[in-house]
Amino acid sequence: MPELPEVETTCRGIAKHITGKKVNQVYVHQANLRWPVTRKLNNILHQQTVNSVDRRAKYILIRFAIGTLIIHLGMSGSLRISPKLEAKRKHDHLEFEFDKFVMRFHDPRRFGCVLWTPENPEQHSLMRKLGPEPLTDLFTGTMLYKLSRNKKCTIKSFIMEGKNVVGIGNIYACESLFMAKIHPLKKANTISMQRYLDLVRNIKQVLSDAIKQGGTTLKDFVNSEGAPGYFSIKLNVYGKKSKPCPECGKPILSRVISQRNTFYCNRCQN
Repeated sequence: MPELPEVETTCRGIAKHITGKKVNQVYVHQANLRWPVTRKLNNILHQQTVNSVDRRAKYILIRFAIGTLIIHLGMSGSLRISPKLEAKRKHDHLEFEFDKFVMRFHDPRRFGCVLWTPENPEQHSLMRKLGPEPLTDLFTGTMLYKLSRNKKCTIKSFIMEGKNVVGIGNIYACESLFMAKIHPLKKANTISMQRYLDLVRNIKQVLSDAIKQGGTTLKDFVNSEGAPGYFSIKLNVYGKKSKPCPECGKPILSRVISQRNTFYCNRCQN
């Protein structure tokens, strides 16, 4: 699944192409995504100018004067800028045609969404209860420590909960906990303030590094121009079951936590 760095990379990639440009036509080839795409989307966006592109959690927000397009890439989605004459691929479910190019929403598994709202997107049901962005000053170790005091869930589940902080998906949760030397099964309410300060610092570091590298190379992820991310070459534990820990050399372990594969070192993390 594209995670926060991949979504941020996509936002930055498409923004430089579509900001200030008018939408000439919208083609909805497949409306049955996670939620149905309105068939009126072409009528709504015809000749409307893109004012800005930004992100909230893993949602891409394409803003117009009359409202906002809310896009989620789901498990396998991508947005790609292509020449008009380039053939549409299988699973290109929507096309946004501009004067000199087309932006295509591609999603083989159809778990993504493309929704329209004329209202403030921050008040949309998908976003109004979301926690702070992890790369802002609102997200601190002190804040996370206070939220954790009555939480008996594992620390990994706690930091992946969008009401606490947004955008920390499975890959970056595993990596951040390894860097902070915190065992993913440790209960959230048993972790000290100092360790939360260290954890937040490492979360910010690993996410920032991943964005600089263009996201993480996954099976389905490509950026807006069709290129894969490159952060996977720097991953310490994720996807490395049985390989030696980069710190101590002991084999990396894996187990399922909250239905997600979790990778960790039993010696280095406690």
